[in-house]
Amino acid sequence: MKKRVLAVILGIAMTCVLGACGNNGSSEETNGNQSETEIASTEGALSVMIWDPYQEPGIRTLLDDFTAKTGIETEIQVVKWDEYWTLLSAGAEGGSLPDVFWMHSNESERYMSNDMLMNLTDKIEASSEIDPANYPEDIWSLYTYSDNLYAVPKDVDTIALWYNKALFDEAGVDYPTSDWTWEDVYEAAKAITKDDGSVYGYCNDATNGQAGYYNMVFGKNGYVISDDNTTSGFDDPRTMAAMEMMDKFIQEDLMPSQEVISETGEEVLFQSGKVAMLQQGSWMLAAMAENEYTAENADVIELPRDSETGRRVSVYNGLGWVADAATDMPDEAWQLIEYFGSEEGQLKQAELGVTMSAYTGTSEAWVNSSSQFNLQAYLNMQEDMEINPFGGPTIAWTNAAQVHFINAWMKEISMEEACINAAEEMNRILAE
Repeated sequence: MKKRVLAVILGIAMTCVLGACGNNGSSEETNGNQSETEIASTEGALSVMIWDPYQEPGIRTLLDDFTAKTGIETEIQVVKWDEYWTLLSAGAEGGSLPDVFWMHSNESERYMSNDMLMNLTDKIEASSEIDPANYPEDIWSLYTYSDNLYAVPKDVDTIALWYNKALFDEAGVDYPTSDWTWEDVYEAAKAITKDDGSVYGYCNDATNGQAGYYNMVFGKNGYVISDDNTTSGFDDPRTMAAMEMMDKFIQEDLMPSQEVISETGEEVLFQSGKVAMLQQGSWMLAAMAENEYTAENADVIELPRDSETGRRVSVYNGLGWVADAATDMPDEAWQLIEYFGSEEGQLKQAELGVTMSAYTGTSEAWVNSSSQFNLQAYLNMQEDMEINPFGGPTIAWTNAAQVHFINAWMKEISMEEACINAAEEMNRILAE
């Protein structure tokens, strides 16, 4: 019964707007390169499913290393972000999930509370490779339910500011520095934006909180959800002040319309030279490096500081490696998860440039994996981090709030109205 209820809820939720880590995530917006209708499975091999094609080569290398060490065969499947969750929903209903797969904090409680994931508590406690003290404490909280652990951290992501050097040069504007405030971003965006709409100074999707306006909110000492997960922070005066700064970019047409952003995508607009600045997560390294235009013209710097508080905050998140509670290969599935989360696996992931790793002290190798960009900026953003807001029915209140912010981005309501409406809707959902 639990499986069927979970599948129905998931089906409804996934028709709504989802952010990045990405995709509001690790990753609130990366898409896979396959459209799948069923979970691939080869007898005798562990089925592994992820959603990011840019990480696939590195993950395949890790899987090959794992097979060489253990003799356990694996089979990887890459599925687009939204289709990923639809496929998991179908697997939940039919009792056939991948053996090992990625889990996102937006969805974790749904799967944990419905007994769909293998309980890893005892395995982690007995492991010589996985010590929770070696990973950020908040990451474990994303994958803990009723005092049990259901995932091993895959990565940690931070947010930084990407900028187009060519557009800055053309406008005669100095490149961003680590001393910039949001007012500096605003002034640069005004100088770079062209009246004919061919170039915009800045960009942020209304549905992208983690790699967008959440960072402004926390920098202003605002919040999104209370520590006890009972009330919204969108109507807090500090939060609303941060959102008013975002509104300046909207009202003065310093960034593309929400319609254009939704249709094209923030990263595509940036990679095609239409946008001069945007916030993006560390998971975007491979996409930026493989794009010919951004590889030549882009770089990255720490996020701006809030001019009042002096804070430069990165909202961070982390994916988790999980296993199907009903897998036919539980021992092998745990061995793979343990390898992915071990210091060896995490260090290799970083060295391959897959993404920043969760294991303490391994992300320096990720910084050194590419000399194209100033990746140290991402590591520096770890100095002041806030965990990506979650609690209760995260997807439900996130989607509900984003509807009102979309209206503000489209200039149909004021930003103040959007914040108040989002808070009211969110509080209603949390109360239920």
